[in-house]
Amino acid sequence: MQRGNGGVIGKNNTPTLSSAKGIWSLNELQRAVLAGTWPNVNYTVIQTFTATSTWTCPTGVTEVEYLVVAGGGGGGKQLSGGGGAGGFRTGTGLSVTAGTDYTVTVGGGGAGGSGSDNQPGVVGSNSVFSTITSAGGGKGGGGSSPVVSQSNAGGNGGSGGGGGYGEGTAQLGGSGNTPSTSPSQGNNGGSGDSSASNRGGGGGGGASAVGGNFVTSPLGGGNGGAGTASSISGSSVPYAGGGGGSGRTSSSSAAGAGGAGGGGAGSAGSANATSGTANTGGGGGGSGLDGTSGTGGAGGSGIVILKYNAPIQSVFTFKGSTKWVAPTGVTSIDYLVVAGGGAGGGRNGGGGGGAGGFRTGTSFSVTAGTEYTITIGAGGAGVNTGLGNNGSNSVFSTITSTGGGGGGNGVPTQANGSNGGSGGGGGGGDAAPSTTGGSGNTPSTSPSQGNNGGTGFAASTSPGAGGGGGASAVGGNGSANTGGAGGAGTASSISGSSVTYAGGGGGGANTTAGSGGSGGGGAGSAGNPAPQAVSGTANTGGGGGGNGGFSTPLLSGAGGSGIVIIKTNQ
Repeated sequence: MQRGNGGVIGKNNTPTLSSAKGIWSLNELQRAVLAGTWPNVNYTVIQTFTATSTWTCPTGVTEVEYLVVAGGGGGGKQLSGGGGAGGFRTGTGLSVTAGTDYTVTVGGGGAGGSGSDNQPGVVGSNSVFSTITSAGGGKGGGGSSPVVSQSNAGGNGGSGGGGGYGEGTAQLGGSGNTPSTSPSQGNNGGSGDSSASNRGGGGGGGASAVGGNFVTSPLGGGNGGAGTASSISGSSVPYAGGGGGSGRTSSSSAAGAGGAGGGGAGSAGSANATSGTANTGGGGGGSGLDGTSGTGGAGGSGIVILKYNAPIQSVFTFKGSTKWVAPTGVTSIDYLVVAGGGAGGGRNGGGGGGAGGFRTGTSFSVTAGTEYTITIGAGGAGVNTGLGNNGSNSVFSTITSTGGGGGGNGVPTQANGSNGGSGGGGGGGDAAPSTTGGSGNTPSTSPSQGNNGGTGFAASTSPGAGGGGGASAVGGNGSANTGGAGGAGTASSISGSSVTYAGGGGGGANTTAGSGGSGGGGAGSAGNPAPQAVSGTANTGGGGGGNGGFSTPLLSGAGGSGIVIIKTNQ
């Protein structure tokens, strides 16, 4: 709303409906409030997913704008077609529900044809967000004589793959927009050549244009179809270009160019074709005559981008790795960064896994318009024997929380717990000396990100492993036939509710297993053989429970995955 002229301030001031330049009158202000245009209560948020992840819909968000691009198809090998681009779908006003976790699937590109001669490429994989599915790009056909239709023809997909060479019968490109969507998600691939004196492939279809057919003047493979540009990220970027078809030899015919939007170029002769560009959904190029050397280009992986308006002082919860653009007007955030928990140790008294590092803070400076990569650490995988695996780090900007240390073990040899955000508990075992827990807060941060694991107890018939360290307490020591408890985690209210994270895993034993620490720590197992130890809770960074007796055939508890939560400040 344009601001009017303000009223005069003076001895005999009379309220008016007009106002001085740059100042709203009370009447204008009232109308703006009623219209919902003042105050400005929303931020525009852009979130990019380049790998499969999870999006948690923030409070106050009811709809999103989206771009969903699938993985491109792989180009064929030897006189072959280019791969079709991954399906391209974009739109606005897609309804979402606050507080709901949505799985975001980013499709991988299909492999290029390789190995023996005349191999087609591989179809790309679908990308999915909510009810929106973009289909993987169709495979580029291989070339052969005599014709083998299932190998030579281009494959159907988001955009169709280009047909390969087929002596006497031109091989058609695959159909795009398969399955059908409205608006269309892609286009058909081009046809390959049928003449024994020419030989080459058609281009893969792109999001905005069909793939080119093999051409005889000038002689060469079909170009990949052009992709489509999107500005959802804040910049105009083309996606979903088709892969170029092959020529025959470098001296006899040219290869087709890749389509704008990440399509890979085809090749001629013995050269490898070019792969589609990662996170564009571009199709891979088809390769030329020499089947023993050149391979088809792989399709480029897909991408998912969401854009939405979120209330000021929003809370953003990240349960999977992603990229987040700091909204305009945001200069600082509060944060919680929890790493993946360590796995419990293997049988005969496996130590509990250490919790993932726990780091939190307020008024952390960010720059509006800057894209920040957010990494969510995975929990360590469980084991049957040996040391438990460490968890992986979680990262936001300059804040790194270290994965929890894996629990020690009693078989095949006694071992100490591993170091980490919190240390893994020491293993049990048959003979002295007892094992030590891993060191927490490794590497050192201030405030501390975690605590040490507990000491294991070793004896021939009564081992008891130490518990993994937690964010607020060390792991308990093991004793005869009894595993130590996992160290307690720490509560955070950044999400709006008090939630405890980063509890250590309980130690395994012959008789009594250690309990998991509050904050997602998994309990150990006990017995000979023992039941399954408990894994750390997902998205808490809890450590996994350690294994019990010597003859336990099962895996120890895996560590829980980490989490990152951001709260924007006004």
